[in-house]
Amino acid sequence: MKKAQITQIKSGIGRPQRQKDTLTALGFKRLNQTIEVVLTPQVAGMVDKVKHLLKIEEL
Repeated sequence: MKKAQITQIKSGIGRPQRQKDTLTALGFKRLNQTIEVVLTPQVAGMVDKVKHLLKIEEL
């Protein structure tokens, strides 16, 4: 499976609750935090919904 390194570069403040929940479900707790995820279809869909708040680098 493909892996990706995802960094939150914009805040969830002022965003719809659904986007905030998606960031939390991905595992983000603070700004500029980087996580490494396996790009399953479910995770790829969540990343796509909040891609304007993230920086994505495929590994």
